Amino acid sequence: MSGHDEHGHDDEDGYTGAATLVLQSEELAVEVELRGHFQPIDGYYHWYGRIRPHERVSALAAGRKQPVEIRTPQGSAEGELSDPDPWDRYRIMGTSTPPFRVPTSLSDLPS
Repeated sequence: MSGHDEHGHDDEDGYTGAATLVLQSEELAVEVELRGHFQPIDGYYHWYGRIRPHERVSALAAGRKQPVEIRTPQGSAEGELSDPDPWDRYRIMGTSTPPFRVPTSLSDLPS
């Protein structure tokens, strides 16, 4: 089917680049890749992604779930840091307003 990604979601939005992660009251400069979509089943916007390997993030998180705040130039959001993948990229996810701009109409979409 066209218009679907590997997870089957239409119209995914996202952000890739520099961000500030607030973890245990420390502000850490990180690189992120974030994606998100509106889930009609529960009526919420779900966003998620990975943080590039970062020594201090790994030390503070220690492989445990942690509440965090993520800030990008486009916005900020509360979320949860969870398990690292085999390359030590921690997963981050949240529900509701994402830390990036979401197109609100077709005219907002990049051409």
